[in-house]
Amino acid sequence: MSKTSTDLTRHALNGPTMGTRWTALFHTAPGFDAEPLRAALQAAVEEVDAQMSTWKPESDLMRLNRAAMGEWVEVPARLLAVIRLGLAIGRASGGAFDIAMGDAVKAWGFGPGAASAEAIRAALTARRPAHELLEVEEGRVRKHAAVTLDLNGIAKGYGVDRLAETLLAFGITSGLVGIDGEMRALGLRPDGEPWAIAVEAPEQHRRAAHSVLELQDAAVATSGDYRHWVDVQGRRLSHTMDPRRGAPLAQSPASVTVVAPSCAEADGWATALMVLGEAQGSALAERLGLHALFLLRGADGQVTPRAVGELFDTGKVAAAAE
Repeated sequence: MSKTSTDLTRHALNGPTMGTRWTALFHTAPGFDAEPLRAALQAAVEEVDAQMSTWKPESDLMRLNRAAMGEWVEVPARLLAVIRLGLAIGRASGGAFDIAMGDAVKAWGFGPGAASAEAIRAALTARRPAHELLEVEEGRVRKHAAVTLDLNGIAKGYGVDRLAETLLAFGITSGLVGIDGEMRALGLRPDGEPWAIAVEAPEQHRRAAHSVLELQDAAVATSGDYRHWVDVQGRRLSHTMDPRRGAPLAQSPASVTVVAPSCAEADGWATALMVLGEAQGSALAERLGLHALFLLRGADGQVTPRAVGELFDTGKVAAAAE
């Protein structure tokens, strides 16, 4: 922008989506009418939800889930793109990220209904990953086995990407958009500095920053064990599913934060590395050139960081002020 930051008008928009809220922060020349953009941002995330929600029986994803094995099902282009990305991350992670976990998510009570002991027993049987069970062509998908797809580990990130694309469509090349902590930065702030984004401390009972990340034209997502869980016989189990077991992760890092070009990629990879754990996850991240921050909780409750990737190693993450 040619104007200085003091000449610009700050806009902070938000609205409901996916059981939480979306946000968009950007600056424009004075006189800009933000209402058409607000409506377009809301429409963008509503489209994602309408196509990919497991909470809406009429969504395109649920229609695909109800389809018979071997039946080709036409799906919208955006849903197809997210399925393709989910399958790609699934292959690259050795199945640690798996979009075919819908039965396990529902069985353990993380979906629209309550947990079911019978469904849990069924979910614990031997499993094959989605990338072995789905066939994808241009505009259509078919299942080669009974499988229930769930995109909750990637759809929210894709929603953030749609918010960013909407800003760009309105000619806004600098801004910060997010859905419930999954964020994507466009360009720089009006003062020429990167956007500052907090990496949340993995604490159950309060929201606090562990560190602060500076981003430009990149996205960040975090998967953690401290926001959504179930208690089983006095043991807290994370909402993140272990595809190898069909059950919540028994042991995992407190959180994994990933920076990637798109928020859908960051979202999917944060889940994959969470499932793999610090040792396997950091090794895979190094091999693939991912930027990741593992927060590890010790027996004494203290949190230790383990950084992977040039972005974190070069000091662009600063400790948050107490």
